[in-house]
Amino acid sequence: MGYRIAIATSDGKNVDLHFGSARRFAIYRVDGLKYTLEEQREMPESAEEKPQACGEGCGSGHGCRGGGRHAEAAEMLSDCRSIVCEKIGRSVLKQFETRAISVFEVAIPLVEALEKIVLYYHKIDSRKQSY
Repeated sequence: MGYRIAIATSDGKNVDLHFGSARRFAIYRVDGLKYTLEEQREMPESAEEKPQACGEGCGSGHGCRGGGRHAEAAEMLSDCRSIVCEKIGRSVLKQFETRAISVFEVAIPLVEALEKIVLYYHKIDSRKQSY
């Protein structure tokens, strides 16, 4: 059974973007211990046009409570098992937690992140199958 991992990367080589700063996410398809780049998923244009500061506080420092572009981005990535980014605000993090999507905050090479996360999930999935 495969799954997807969404990664916020500016150059396709490093996990180097905050969730809210990413205009696109590299979506990797994982099957077993193998992963392949499936697509580059663009942030919806309507989400980018919305003002960052909504005055309600999302933990990102710009005063939003996760509405607007962050909520749309969370919905856009809801088919992924995990999100990998350098940092993420509390409100959007809660949106992923509600959907049972793991979030990893790291600033490392993209391949290193993928290898570690894929191995982590492989171990978890192998244990589930043995019960």
